[in-house]
Amino acid sequence: MTVTIRDYASADAEACRLIWNRVVADGVAFPQEEGLAPEEADAFFAGQTHTGVAVDETGRVVGLYILHPNNVGRCGHIANASYAVDAAVRGRHIGEALVRDCLTRAPRFGFRVLQFNAVVATNVHAIHLYKRLGFTRLGVVPGGFRLRDGTYEDIILFYHELI
Repeated sequence: MTVTIRDYASADAEACRLIWNRVVADGVAFPQEEGLAPEEADAFFAGQTHTGVAVDETGRVVGLYILHPNNVGRCGHIANASYAVDAAVRGRHIGEALVRDCLTRAPRFGFRVLQFNAVVATNVHAIHLYKRLGFTRLGVVPGGFRLRDGTYEDIILFYHELI
């Protein structure tokens, strides 16, 4: 599968919302407990510093990422991002394409570092990808993520210098 990463457009809101909400509902990666309602999706995705959208050869949205500051003020040069891939096409390196695009675009918005605050320790595919792309592991927060079943899993913090 060949994918192209392009800028988000309002017409992508529903497709992005469905992919995003599936990751939220899975309860093993994103911290959110509630998905986006149709009426809030466009504002959410358009309100990020940048939202990148992965589309296949037919133009179908198959993944996305959001990029925004991790903090404000004197720490506003540190970015944070979240990635979501359509469950039907996972395992085809779409996530990698999204992360690579994010690493390329983030400096254009003035970011100097990309930091992930909560990579769930059982998300072995993401961890492998981040290590392969040169992210540095900062440490572990024991029990930092509450799974959907009410149990707790460690989270790992990673960063990547952009400049």
